[in-house]
Amino acid sequence: MIEKRTTQRHRVFKGGTITYENSGIACTVRNMSEGGAAIDLDAAVTLPQSFTLSIARDNFVRNCRPVWRDDRRVGLAFVQ
Repeated sequence: MIEKRTTQRHRVFKGGTITYENSGIACTVRNMSEGGAAIDLDAAVTLPQSFTLSIARDNFVRNCRPVWRDDRRVGLAFVQ
């Protein structure tokens, strides 16, 4: 597999929330970098083109867009 990331991701295991259109979906953040993250969802969910990822215990909030998906794991890019 060819590595396409511009920054190295670090493994984490943190509870997060995806929010969009006044909806919230729980997720598990599996790895993160300055530019993005990979999350696991409990169920197959159709995500919009943009949404917010929050990690409450870290006071972390970023706007995101999905980049790839493999079953219930989703790769995200943080957007400005």
